Formats: sequence, structure tokens, C-alpha cells
Amino acid sequence: MSFFNKLKNGLKKTRDNITKRIDGLLVSFGKIDEELFEELEEILITSDIGVETSLRIIEELKLKVQKEKITDAIQVKSILKEELVNILGEEKPIMKLDTKPSVIVVLGVNGAGKTTSIGKICHILKQQGKRVMVAAADTFRAAAIDQLEIWAKRAGVDIIKHTEGSDPSAVVYDAIAAAKARDFDIIVCDTAGRLHTKKNLMEELKKIFRIIKRELPDADIETLLVLDATTGQNAVSQAKNFTEASGVTGLVLTKLDGTAKGGVVLSIKAELGIPVKFIGVGEQIDDLQPFNPAEFTDALFT
Repeated sequence: MSFFNKLKNGLKKTRDNITKRIDGLLVSFGKIDEELFEELEEILITSDIGVETSLRIIEELKLKVQKEKITDAIQVKSILKEELVNILGEEKPIMKLDTKPSVIVVLGVNGAGKTTSIGKICHILKQQGKRVMVAAADTFRAAAIDQLEIWAKRAGVDIIKHTEGSDPSAVVYDAIAAAKARDFDIIVCDTAGRLHTKKNLMEELKKIFRIIKRELPDADIETLLVLDATTGQNAVSQAKNFTEASGVTGLVLTKLDGTAKGGVVLSIKAELGIPVKFIGVGEQIDDLQPFNPAEFTDALFT
């Protein structure tokens, strides 16, 4: 099965929650009036697109309907699709990993799918012919190290690990030294999903970045935040918190196949301006793929 078909199947709950309700609304109204826009706004807000983003979409719809003198409600759907593409951006976001080695730092709360996403990203990079090393810098839980080792083996990449409770930045330091000595292309750093307090977690992340910038001052660094799509608007809050602490360059949105809240993709992009770089629609190693905004919108409206 192609990834587009997986995506289309994976977005079924979200599609039912957004597109099917919109179709029913447009058919029942027939004509365009203020009440139609109010009902449409409610559908968007309750589909985890968020209040601010939903209001913006509705305002744009009103302007285009007025400008193009549209009177048939059914035509609103195509304009809505255009607006969603505008929000997501038409270009496929890519990672900048031109230096050798480059670094990918992966953030996210426990349970978001961070470790599995690392394994799947490593698989993608390995298929591109890259020599990849994983740094197991989530030393807060022994299970995190064990799980990451399983995924590293699955993806066929090397791993640098210490014992539970070790200094995470020491793991990153050793991984950088090993990558330099063994001529690796990319280092993928796992990080803790939680520590005793949020402040401790953010300070630990800052320390890791200091090590990377000191040891690899010219390296390309991508900072990916893994978010669980099933958490809806809570994912937006997480994105805000992590972005403030570490300058997130891209998002990995997991578990889209298990939720009706896929509209959160739009909310995050519109409110924070952070590109979604990968999306996951399953548990297999190839069920995480680079995000394609046009494909996502097509799958949502198919």
C-alpha cells in the first residue's frame, strides 16, 4: 500500500469529523449566509483546528466568497481546501542536514511516540544512504534506553548509551566523539520526556545544546518535537512550551490514524509557524513519512 493510501485510511476519523460534517452542512444549506458561516466555524473549532485558526479561516472564506461572488454553498468546500493548503504551505518541509556530522535532537513528553519516531526517522535516513548514530540521552528511565536500543537495531543504526541515571549531556558528548572518529553523517539524540520538574527538564535540554554547539560549532542542527495527535489542543500547548525552551525547527505528529483530532496540524502551523516535518499513521517502521501538505489536504478531502 502506498503511503498516500495509508494516510487516507489513517485520516478517516479526522475526515469523518471535519469533511463529512462540512459536506452535510453545505448540502443542507444550499445558499450562503451568515448562519452557514457560523455553523462552519463551529465544525472547525470542534475539530481541534482551534478558535484562533478557525476564525481566521472563516474570515478568509467570507472575503473570497464576496470577491468571487459565489452564491452556491457547495463551492465553499473548494475554497476551504485552498485556505487549508495556504495555512500548511504548499512546499514539502525538508531537514537541513548538510554538515558532517549533522545533529537531530528529538524532544517530546513521555507517551508521545518519541522513541518509535526516532527509530523510524533513522530508518528513513539509512535508506537515503546515511551513516546514522543514535545517542540514548534519555537516561531518566532504563526502559527508554532499552526501547531505543531495540529500535536502533530494527533500523540498522549504531547506538551510544550509558546506564540509567547517567548525565544525558555526557552521552551526547560521547556520541559526538564517536561520530567524528568513525565518520558518521548524522547523530540523532533522544532526550528525556520528563524530569522531576519542568524547569529541570528545560535546563537539561539547554545543557545538551551547549555541548553540541561547543563540540560541533558549525553543525546543522534540527530540533524535532514529537507530538501525539490524539491529545488535540494539548499538543499546541506542549509545542509552545518546548519552543520557548529550545527553538524547535520542526514537528513530528504521531498517531494520526488513531484520532479524529488531526485538525490540530493546522492549529499548530497557523499559531506557531513551525513546520510539520514528519507524520505517523501506524506502528510499522515505514509508517512515518516526511509531511507533504498537498497530500495531507488531498487525503483529508478525498
